[in-house]
Amino acid sequence: MGPGKELLSLGLLYMVGICLSCDQGFSGRSPKCFDINECENISENCGNHTLCFNTNGSHYCQCQSGFTNRHRKVNFTAATGQCLDDNECLGSVNICGLGGNCSNQIGSYMCICQFGYTNSSGSCIDINECSQAEGKEDLCGEGTCKNINGSYRCVCQKGYTNYGNDRTPCSKLACDSFNAHSGPAPSLGGLADILFMMRNSCLALSNPSLSGEVKADGEALLEKLFTATDDILTPGHLDSSEDVSQLLGTVENAIMLIGPQLKHNRTKIETTETVDAEIAVQRGKTRPTGPVHLTNEHAALETDWTTAAGTGSYPGFAMAALLSYKNLEISVNQSFEDLTGRENDAMVLSSLNVSSKVVSVVVSNPSTQNLDRPVKITLRHLQDRKESREVEYICAYWSDRGTWSTDGCYHQLSNATHTVCTSEHLSSFAVLMALYPMKHPFGLKLVSTIGLTISLLCLILCILTFKFCRSIQGTRTTIHLHLCICLFMADLVFLAGISQTTPKGGCRFVAALLHYFFLGVFTWMLLEGVQLYRMVVLVFNATIRPLYLFLTGYGTPLAVVIIAGVIRPQGYGTDEHCWLSLEHGLIWSFFGPVCLIIIINVFFFIVTVWRLAQKFTSLNPDFSKLHKIKAFTVTAIAQMCILGLMWVFGAFMFEEGPIAVVYIFTILNSLQGALVFIMHCLLSKQVREEYAHFLSCICTPQKKRYSDFSSTNPSSSQSQGSRSGQHTGESQI
Repeated sequence: MGPGKELLSLGLLYMVGICLSCDQGFSGRSPKCFDINECENISENCGNHTLCFNTNGSHYCQCQSGFTNRHRKVNFTAATGQCLDDNECLGSVNICGLGGNCSNQIGSYMCICQFGYTNSSGSCIDINECSQAEGKEDLCGEGTCKNINGSYRCVCQKGYTNYGNDRTPCSKLACDSFNAHSGPAPSLGGLADILFMMRNSCLALSNPSLSGEVKADGEALLEKLFTATDDILTPGHLDSSEDVSQLLGTVENAIMLIGPQLKHNRTKIETTETVDAEIAVQRGKTRPTGPVHLTNEHAALETDWTTAAGTGSYPGFAMAALLSYKNLEISVNQSFEDLTGRENDAMVLSSLNVSSKVVSVVVSNPSTQNLDRPVKITLRHLQDRKESREVEYICAYWSDRGTWSTDGCYHQLSNATHTVCTSEHLSSFAVLMALYPMKHPFGLKLVSTIGLTISLLCLILCILTFKFCRSIQGTRTTIHLHLCICLFMADLVFLAGISQTTPKGGCRFVAALLHYFFLGVFTWMLLEGVQLYRMVVLVFNATIRPLYLFLTGYGTPLAVVIIAGVIRPQGYGTDEHCWLSLEHGLIWSFFGPVCLIIIINVFFFIVTVWRLAQKFTSLNPDFSKLHKIKAFTVTAIAQMCILGLMWVFGAFMFEEGPIAVVYIFTILNSLQGALVFIMHCLLSKQVREEYAHFLSCICTPQKKRYSDFSSTNPSSSQSQGSRSGQHTGESQI
């Protein structure tokens, strides 16, 4: 076939293919072409938020309600635009109506109604609180409810007020409490002016007919009240308890009236002369909850809003106030006759004085005479005391009778600067201080002096015995010697300097010496326990080198005293005794090591007794040696019990306590030397024999002594040799 024919064939085939294919939007082959439904794939052909409409051979798209084509076209395809969300909140004014806030949504919007409105058919309408509140209590109290758009207001009748908060119940005002003519005439100069000012303010609050219902400014009224109080208290103290009661009652009533008028939730005010005050107020339809903490320079109050508001009808506000009078304590340093039923009443009443500022606590709760939960009041002392054990702090309130009373008012704790009180009712409070001087009776001083003198004499005999008695020399005797030296020095310093509190530097030195030597006594007692343990457990080399004994016996107490003196030097010496202060825990630099030593010794003694029991039951026990160790252990345990028991009572010696405890400590402390002499000297057979030999040398004539020594009696020589061997064996122990 030639080229011309080939071209003709290709052209014919092309024409046939065109005739057989369908137009765009159709499928199949001509002449049988079918329409394609593009709306079956709407996301691809129209996009999101659209409606698709199919046509013969084509389609078109429209946006759903709440959406608009980005090119503002009604009909479009995916190639000519997509649908965007309409912000209905911008396009329409007041779409939600009065009291509604429009919130745009995807493809729609939502109406959020303001307080006092409700949603109805997509728009906000006013709630008629007054009609809904029919039959409900405490909406307006004694007032009349009037509905307004989005809210309501309570209109109070004469004699009632809601303190400018229109949506709170109306409370009755006791304006007659500020009427000087309804009660006894105030004898206190300036009090009538306060009553007149507060009565006018009260009447203004309770009179709804005032033009514009203008109320007084709470802050300004509070300043006027305290200025007038300054004028009363500045000249000097008040003359009578009746004047004090009138002033305190008037100020408390005034705070009850002024508090709800204050603009801020917390108000602090301080005058230069007389009053510190902090007032907290909570407002709202619901009763507040949570803690309340009020503080000033002289006091602190801890309570809660449930107590401050009370459990009765809620007037729409709660208030708590703390007031401190800076110079009223001089005027109330009297009237203690109601403080009865206490031990040593005569001594207490004669020494009582007010030891803090007078503090008033005021709350909006109308029932403050029997609170569901007590309030806690912390009062600062007028003078800081380094030691408080000589005094008793009493929490008291100023009663309606114009006297101090403790009914329902309880003391919790005291330190050198503050006292914490709790009270089941509210009033004006203060801390009273009763002095308990620790003047020990003459008999106690006599017992202490005689006993310590005997103890010192016995300790001198112990020291001479342990030093010069050759038959008992050894490690244990060395320990006893230095234990007695420490105890002798401690008793000597105690006798001479425990009460010499002046000068202060000398008193501190005496306290440090007592601390050192008493610790030394217990340290040497610990070494005795260690030595007994070694004697039973170790068969050979049971002795302790003297260097180690001295380093431990004298170095350990010295280290403790130096550390304690560096950390808290002011704790050595008090106003009453040259001993360690009970404040700030310094006393534990003595009792801590003592308790530790006793615990360790108890362990050593238990092990020692257990091992002794095993040795006694062994096949070939050395009974003589074991009996001696047994005797040593018994005396060591007795010695530890005596010293330890003494300081159990000594823990209460330097603070107020039963006189029997003081006597027991004094007797035990005084007779320590005598008891050590009895246990370690008189009860020792070897020592008694040495004493007898020494006395025989003194009492026997010279010739007799010479004949005795020159005698060659075999039995005598044998006896002496036996005794010498016995001494040698014990000294080795």
